[in-house]
Amino acid sequence: MIRILLLLLLPVIAQAETVRIATYNTELSRDGPGLLLRDIRRGDAQVQAVVDVLVAAHPDILALQGIDWDMDGLAVTALVRRLQAAGLDYPYHFSAQPNAGLETSLDLNGDGRVYGPADAQGWGRFTGQGGLVVLSRYPIHAADVQDFTGLLWRDLPDAHLPATEDGPFPSEDAQRIQRLSALAHWIVPVDTPIGVLSLMTFHAAPPVFDGPEDRNGLRNRDEIRLWSLVLDGKLGRRPTAPFVIAGDANLDPERGEGRREAIQTLLADPRLQDPMPADSTGALTTVDWKAVGEMRVDYVLPSVGLQVTGAGIIWPEEGTSLHEAASQASRHRLVWVDVAVPDRPLN
Repeated sequence: MIRILLLLLLPVIAQAETVRIATYNTELSRDGPGLLLRDIRRGDAQVQAVVDVLVAAHPDILALQGIDWDMDGLAVTALVRRLQAAGLDYPYHFSAQPNAGLETSLDLNGDGRVYGPADAQGWGRFTGQGGLVVLSRYPIHAADVQDFTGLLWRDLPDAHLPATEDGPFPSEDAQRIQRLSALAHWIVPVDTPIGVLSLMTFHAAPPVFDGPEDRNGLRNRDEIRLWSLVLDGKLGRRPTAPFVIAGDANLDPERGEGRREAIQTLLADPRLQDPMPADSTGALTTVDWKAVGEMRVDYVLPSVGLQVTGAGIIWPEEGTSLHEAASQASRHRLVWVDVAVPDRPLN
């Protein structure tokens, strides 16, 4: 009898419960404060397309980019309600003010003018434009979040700041206040059925739209490199729990402009796994910028202690309703990875 009972329990013991983690640059950001909230509430077509993609992916933990931040979290709350009405419930979320649109009084991009979108700590027409949010089915340990958004670029270990033959670019005063994150870098602990997972999320600056000083390229490089420094114990608190890096690095390891060695180094880090999620055609493409082509810039990278049980990119075959929704929602594509803890019995 005991032997029969053990045999019946074996599938339950061997079956690892999985957690699906996704990243998605929704590109829902609008040109002015309050406009995204308006569009979410009135059922804008792009908003509905994003909702359709999220419902199809059904992530447990979701890192979103392109969501305008507001002080009271009204846009996030409205989006969560839209998702709940569509059958996707996220009772927990985390968001904080990003660097986008955070005004300074200095010329930060070297164009000789001040108070423009590029003179903010991160490019933005208004405070919080195109911010980040983490949505979760599971409790978030908000008190334990590590927020590197205020970190000065010059304070990053081995930072490589832009310079010309005339000295620091655009000026020593500018570099004295310039933050590293174009938007934000967060480590968000989430209490999941497989234990606490640390979600390491960010949205790096594009490594273009600058001059020979390569200000944006160098910034993008150091934004990506920040995660290696955290794992090395040289910055912040090294995660003690399993972790997943999920976000928009704005850098392809093989194509396009930028310091590609930065993302190549991260992908090759022996402490990480690259599941190489693919779409319905087998392509690794996560964005299609018509002017420069298809690239892989959005990543979900679990730590080596986690078991990857599945991975993919939401980009269905043409002619399907979901393909139409994904095309309308964003130039970016949702990337997801399922993880489990090996040999962990279910409670």
